[in-house]
Amino acid sequence: MKIYRRMTHGNYSLVTEFILEGLTNRPELQMPLFFLFLGIYVVTIVANLGLITLISLNTHLHTPMYYFLFNLSFVDICYSSVFTPKMLINFVVEKNTISYTGCLTQLYFFCFFVITECYLLTAMAYDRYVAICKPLLYNVILSPRICAAFVFGAYVMGCWGSLAHTLCMARLTFCDANLVNHYLCDILPVLQLSCTSTYNNEVVVFVLVGMNIVVSTSTTFISYGFIIANILRISSTQGRAKAFNTCSSHIMTVSLFFGAAAFMYMQPSDVESMDKGKVASVFYTNVGPMLNPLIYSLRNKDVKLALKKTLKRKLFS
Repeated sequence: MKIYRRMTHGNYSLVTEFILEGLTNRPELQMPLFFLFLGIYVVTIVANLGLITLISLNTHLHTPMYYFLFNLSFVDICYSSVFTPKMLINFVVEKNTISYTGCLTQLYFFCFFVITECYLLTAMAYDRYVAICKPLLYNVILSPRICAAFVFGAYVMGCWGSLAHTLCMARLTFCDANLVNHYLCDILPVLQLSCTSTYNNEVVVFVLVGMNIVVSTSTTFISYGFIIANILRISSTQGRAKAFNTCSSHIMTVSLFFGAAAFMYMQPSDVESMDKGKVASVFYTNVGPMLNPLIYSLRNKDVKLALKKTLKRKLFS
C-alpha cells in the first residue's frame, strides 16, 4: 500500500512529493534493466568524456565541427545525469519518490539540455552545409566568433524554453494523484496529474515543442537539400561517397533524436500514448547520448587519428 504525503489546503490536499512509476512494473525485469541502463550510462559518460578529452588535447580537432561536437558531448553528459540516477533507483526500490521542488528542478534541467541539443544539432547541420557547399569560405563563415554565437544561442533557447515549461507547470495545482507514469518528471506525464485545467500548458507544449522541431528540422532539411544538390554535381563517384560519408554521422544522430522526440511530444496525452512515449523516450534520453560519441568517433578518421596520437603520447611519455 502506497503512502502519499500531502499538505492540506482548504477542502483538499496538495501533493508535496511524486512517485516515479519507472519504465516497467514487472518484477522479473527490474534487475536486468538496472544493469542494462547502468551499462548504458557508464558508456555514455566514458565515451562522451573521452571525446571531449580528445578534442581538447588535439589541436587538429580545433575546428568548427569539433567545437559543436565538444558542446554536444557536454550536453549529453549533463542531461543523461539529470534523470538516470533516479531511473536506476527506481529499479531497486519499491517506491521511488521525488519532492515537488525536485520534480520541477529535474523538469527544468531536462528541458534545458534537450532544447539546447536540438539547436546544437541544427548548428551542426549548417556546419556540414558550409563544409560541403562553401569549402573555401569554411573558416571565414564559421569563424570562432560565429561558432560561439551559435552555441550561446542554443543555450539561450534551452534556458528560455525550459523556463517557460517550468513556470507553466508551477502554476498548476496537484491535489491527490501523485504517481508519475514515467521514469522522470517529463512534461506530459506530470500534466496528467493536475487537478486544474492544463489547457494552457498543453498549448505551450504544442507551440514550443512544435517551434523547436519545425525550426530545427526545416533548417536541417534546407541545409541537406543544398548539400545533396551540391553532391549530385560532383562527377567523381569517390568524391560523392566521401561527401555523403561526411554527413552520415550527423544524419544518424538527427534522425534518432528528432524521431523519438516528435513521437513523444506530438501526440495526445492519454495513458496509452504515454506508455508508448515512455518507451520511445528511451531512444533520445538514453540510447542517443550513448551512440552520439560512438557514431562520430568510429566513423571519423580524424578522431581515430587523434586517439592513436593521444595513446602514443601517454604510453611513451
